[in-house]
Formats: sequence, C-alpha cells, structure tokens
Amino acid sequence: MHGRNALKVRKGKVNARLDRSAPGRKQGAMKSNPGRFFEDFRVGEVIAHATPRTITQGDAALNIALTGSRYALFCSDVFAQNCGLACAPIDPMLAFHIVFGKSVADVSLNAVANLGYAEGLFGVPVYPGDTLTARSQVIGLKQNSSGKTGIVHVRTSGVNQRGEEVLSFCRWVMVNKRDAAASSVDAPAPELLPHLSAAQLALPQGLDFTRYDFALAGSLHAFEDYAIGEKIDHVDGVTIEETEHQFAARLYQNTARVHFNAQTAGERGRLIYGGVAISLARALAFNGLANAQMLLAINAGRHVAPLRAGDTLYAWSEVLDRADLGADSVGAMRLRLIATKNRACADFPLKQADGAYEPSVVLEFDYWAAIPRRA
Repeated sequence: MHGRNALKVRKGKVNARLDRSAPGRKQGAMKSNPGRFFEDFRVGEVIAHATPRTITQGDAALNIALTGSRYALFCSDVFAQNCGLACAPIDPMLAFHIVFGKSVADVSLNAVANLGYAEGLFGVPVYPGDTLTARSQVIGLKQNSSGKTGIVHVRTSGVNQRGEEVLSFCRWVMVNKRDAAASSVDAPAPELLPHLSAAQLALPQGLDFTRYDFALAGSLHAFEDYAIGEKIDHVDGVTIEETEHQFAARLYQNTARVHFNAQTAGERGRLIYGGVAISLARALAFNGLANAQMLLAINAGRHVAPLRAGDTLYAWSEVLDRADLGADSVGAMRLRLIATKNRACADFPLKQADGAYEPSVVLEFDYWAAIPRRA
C-alpha cells in the first residue's frame, strides 16, 4: 500500500490508539488543564511555565493604581537616571508577582494555601519592554498526616529576553491530593537558608546614589539614620476592596481558583492573593522607609492568616541588620515587614507569650533593600 492510502491507514491506526488510551472520555476533555495535584509532582523535574510576558509602562502604572506605591525610583525616569539607571525600572515586587503568577497554573492551581518564601534573590533590573519567562524545579515533597494534602517545595526563576536572571526564589505550598488513598514518596526539601548574607547581594549595574535627591524621594533619612532593632510604625492603613484585589491578581495573571471562584471559595469568600498583602504593606512602608527603595533579596516570607475584602491593612517594620556593600553611596538594610489586619500597629504586635502569632498578623516578610548613604 502506497501514497495517500497508506497515510490514511497510518492516521487511522494512530487515532485508534489515541481513542483507546482514554476510554469513555468526552471529546476535548484532555485539552483543558485541571492543574497538578500533589501526587503529580516529582522531585527534580523542571517545569517551564506559560506565558511569556512583555512588561510595559502600562503595567507599572496599573500597579501604582492598585497599590498606591510612591517609591521615586520606580515612578520617575529622571530620578532613576540621576541614580545611574537607564530609566525607571519596574518595581521588583511587580516583577516578582508576574514571575510568581506564571507558576500558579503548574504549581498551585489546586493549592489550599501558599505557605512561605525563602532564598529570593533579585538579579538584573526589569525595564519596560523586557519580556519575562519563568520555570520551576521541584525540590521537595511531603505528604501531610491527613493524607488529603501535601507540601510541595519549588525553586522558581524568571529570566528576561536575553536569558539574564531577574530573580529566583523558593516557595512552598500546600496542594490537594487527587486521591487521598494514593501512595506518595516523601522527599524533604533541602535545608533553606534562614536569610541571605550581604555578600550574596548584588547591586544593579550603574546604581549610584551620589546625586540622590532626598527631598524628591520624600524622606531625609539615610542609611546612617537607622539603628538595628529600631521599629517603625508606618501609621497609615488601607482597606482592601474586592475589585482591587481581583484586578491585581489578574495583572499578575495569577489564576488560582481561591482568588476568583466564589463557588469554590466557600461561605467566607475569596482569599486575597498573599502578594497583594506584600505589595500593599510595602506601599505603606513608604511612610518611614521612603529611601529603602530597591529590593535586593527576599530572605523569608510567611502568610500567617488569610486576608479578605473589607479588611484594613496596617504595617510596621523592624531593622534587623545593616550592611556595607562596598559602594560609597549605597548601603543595605535587612528589614522585617509585619502586616496586620483591622488593628493599627502602635504597639507593634507580632507574637503572643506562647509564641503564636497575634490574631491580627497576616504577614511576616523579611527582605534586604538598598538605601542611600549620607554623603
């Protein structure tokens, strides 16, 4: 048999094999993505995430509209150029959320909760016009005692169109099992650093605060004005509206069902993506830390309690460490950012006598930021 007739037969055999491989399935059932369940992950596998995203000035403007962030370095080309950069870079937290969002469909679509972050390191800055792609490697798996869920650890990285890494981070997430009776192999995650050292931090190429304009930045406080152990009440509060957090998660292309689908969210309503809490708390931190602008690393992060529309967010920070980065005009501060809901931070709540978090605490976020030194 030759030519078209042979091709028809070969196609028929292939189609028959495909039909037999999924008996009883409706046509098209395998074309949609139900998301991975805990038993679908394998330690060591690398997952390439869809979809490449070109970041624009429109994205940056919408991010400001949704968070109210006022850090001058990300608001003004002229200010950024006076600091040695080509133009205003994209806020590192926006870059983080976009890379994170790409991983959701493959890692946490069936998640109960995102639990924490570690070893987050920012690389080359992201500028308007850059295109980001992301991939994750599974580094740990552990089934929970209930047998219904498990903890998945991944290391996610984002790169630009030149293949330069813009950030990498580890996170762990509680994921539902498809079948509680299914067996699983525990492979604990490698031990993660409690925090990154100053020696691991990298300043963006060209960053120079010699001509830094403190007045335009909104604060006169420099690196030398902060002491280790100092706590700063950021005073302001922001009530989170349903529409705003929905827009934010869509901006990040975070498709997790718990943020969007009211029918699966239960009576208490949709959860607010934890990254929204981080960015809003960082925006609030401007009042007291306006010059701690450029994020260099995420040491650790934990979403302590859920946040929902109608809650009012407050924030305070503690200076954990200061470091000389070898640049005359730039220093680094390690900061702990605490966000609370429906409770102002005048008394700096964090943990109770028994070590448990205060009920109002929703976020503990530990990071390094570059800050100008006094000339």
